[in-house]
Amino acid sequence: MRDLTQVLQSAAACESKVLPSGLTLLVKPMPGYSGAHVIYATRFGSTDASFTLDKNDGRGPVRIDLPAGVAHFLEHKMFESEEGDAFALYAKTGANANAYTSFDRTSYIFTATGKIDESLDVLLGMVGKPYFTEATIAKEQGIIGQEIRMYDDSADWRLLTGLCQCLYANHPVRSDIAGTVESIAQITPEMLYACTDAFYQPANMVLAAAGNITMEQLEAACARAGLNEPRQPYPVQRILAEEPLTPARDRMEFSMPVAKPCIGIGFKEAPLPDGVAGLRGRVICDLLTELIVGGTTPLYRRLYDEGLVNPEFDGDFLSLDGCLCFAFTGESDEPERVRELLLDEIDRLRAEGVDEELFRLNKNRMYGELIQDLEQIEDTAGAMASCFLHGHTVYDELQTLAGLTKQDVDEALQTMLSRDRCASVIIHPTEVDR
Repeated sequence: MRDLTQVLQSAAACESKVLPSGLTLLVKPMPGYSGAHVIYATRFGSTDASFTLDKNDGRGPVRIDLPAGVAHFLEHKMFESEEGDAFALYAKTGANANAYTSFDRTSYIFTATGKIDESLDVLLGMVGKPYFTEATIAKEQGIIGQEIRMYDDSADWRLLTGLCQCLYANHPVRSDIAGTVESIAQITPEMLYACTDAFYQPANMVLAAAGNITMEQLEAACARAGLNEPRQPYPVQRILAEEPLTPARDRMEFSMPVAKPCIGIGFKEAPLPDGVAGLRGRVICDLLTELIVGGTTPLYRRLYDEGLVNPEFDGDFLSLDGCLCFAFTGESDEPERVRELLLDEIDRLRAEGVDEELFRLNKNRMYGELIQDLEQIEDTAGAMASCFLHGHTVYDELQTLAGLTKQDVDEALQTMLSRDRCASVIIHPTEVDR
């Protein structure tokens, strides 16, 4: 056991430091790599739709309710400043930069092999100095409107959003991450500044880096950006409406231009706590999807051999504050049959337990993939940032998976993936909505 512990600790080791401003730095220097990957992330995503913010100005906590799509819109706007576009600045350093917004976070990233200090200055400067005007917001509304229409044409994305709308009555996971053309039209500069005041505080963020980079470089860049100075954080309280455990509806059908029908089967579960307390549950959920429809399972082989699904049919789970659900999605000419076979297989596994050899193979594969990912600079920085935002460490995740048993999974199956908390979405390749 001591040898396994040492392996896990070595694979997950990184340097960490919390600055006086409250910002957490995580660094894993990786000798032999020429490049560095850096992530600057905040715990602010599309589901942070309502909150109170107390700016210590005597008014007390002020409630703020956001239209759908604000976090994603803000991500786009952070690349603009009074000096110009951040991508133009990155072009001068040679860095490859990007950003993305998910349900529970926003991340700004770059990869570079040279001028890393200069790229750090661009990153910390653009995120640390927000700049919004009515004119720049109006311009961005048109650009993001086009992006929204592109997502509307994605069957995979429509399946996921449809399942969330079926499973949840009140949770903001019902709304598309990018929002709608109508919702983003409501965004104002004041709204965006309120979000940066609340969620772009250093204590709510992490700066993670891996590769040819050192803690000293991060500290120096943060000092240049003023992040070494103590900051009094503004109190923020996220607000979530009550959400029943039963799905809002059990079925949704619609049509769009697709070559074959698409099926999504979702299950609503009791939310997991954040941090280490919920980590075991999240690892079990991840493993469960592989044990039900992974490529080595009897169900997947049957579905594929009988031509009922394409090779991309798979399962995933989503764990957020106030939300936990499973989603099994793919193409099928017989979506109803796929649904029934999936439900029957879950019932069988619940009654008989998962196969011991299949459990061992999938656990070992997941474990090996996690270790292998830590040999890549992008995956290493991403894992450090993601784990931190979930309230645990990479080592915690590896250790939890290593200690998981077949009995743990069998016990989880007794309460999860219930037929009475199931919903289905079917997309038909026709032009008549149902």
